[in-house]
Amino acid sequence: MRKVLLDSIKGHELLARDVVSDSGIVIMTAGSPVKIEYARKLKELGYSYICVEDELSRGINEEENLEEKIKEECQDIVRDIIERYTYQGYGELEEIKNIAENIICDIVNSPNVLYSISGIRKKSESTYSHSLNVCAMSVLIALRMKLPKEKVRQIAIGSLLHDMGYNLVKIDYQDFNYLNGSKEEQKELMKHVVYGYSSVIKESWLPVASKDIILCHHERNDGTGFPFHKKGDKIKIGSKIVAVCDTFDSLTYGFMMPKLKVHHALDYILSQASIKFDFDVVNCFIELVAAYPNGTIVITNEGEKGIVLRQNTKCPTRPVLRMLTDADGNDFVNWIEKDLKVELSVMIVDALDTEEYY
Repeated sequence: MRKVLLDSIKGHELLARDVVSDSGIVIMTAGSPVKIEYARKLKELGYSYICVEDELSRGINEEENLEEKIKEECQDIVRDIIERYTYQGYGELEEIKNIAENIICDIVNSPNVLYSISGIRKKSESTYSHSLNVCAMSVLIALRMKLPKEKVRQIAIGSLLHDMGYNLVKIDYQDFNYLNGSKEEQKELMKHVVYGYSSVIKESWLPVASKDIILCHHERNDGTGFPFHKKGDKIKIGSKIVAVCDTFDSLTYGFMMPKLKVHHALDYILSQASIKFDFDVVNCFIELVAAYPNGTIVITNEGEKGIVLRQNTKCPTRPVLRMLTDADGNDFVNWIEKDLKVELSVMIVDALDTEEYY
């Protein structure tokens, strides 16, 4: 099974998972052939990808995907809690603590799972899926850094709420891109940290460290962040962790900035260690995220193309590949696997979108 963008459907694929509407209605059932006209209709309904079974996906492990699991369990609840509190002036924001605890439990119960990000998200999911992703990755880092349990909880709560101020900005942020927005629009969006902090400042149950994350997750190690231009040790550990996860998720999903492939986003984060981001946080982060999620088509330094079958938990940049074509572009007749944890001379030099492979 692998995820395929609807724009890449060729008409010979079989659906691997039911397509379910936001209201829970099954639109297409698993096992159905995916005709091009069906793909076109799904795109009109707001879908961007489906899961398919085809020759290319044969043998790919369906890994436990924390991103999807957490989104399915928590996204609607988080949206309801934050929007009731922000827009309607009522509701118990404190309920967010239960979501934070559930996410921590999910991660503690899956200690060896690499965080695998799909890079595909419906527009209607953007803010809340983003917050859930940032929370999950932040908790993974906090646990890896062996922070106290109470600090992990504070980071989980703060990361879930870190972008709630976007609901209070005076422009439509959903279609905004920092590269083509005006300076006035950029300044207004930067205020989301102050709007969010101001909206929770009187919530006595909310830990100071969680409030700090809402206010300071855009601060940067070199002082180039906002709103206070804090540097280095002046930034609290929770805000340092969320800064990395927030940037990575925004890059991989194109949330207000140009979208990058997962491994390019990781390269950027790594390049900014000790510059914009805390060195120790970045070191933990790159050990926890799969650079090439299962089903990714990659090119090796030997000119061959392969598809990622499964991950090597302790080597997230060196998965197991099934080779598809040789350096001359000829298909392999026999099944050939290469474990990059073993075959150290083989390196991945790029990852392809599905349509690039075809």
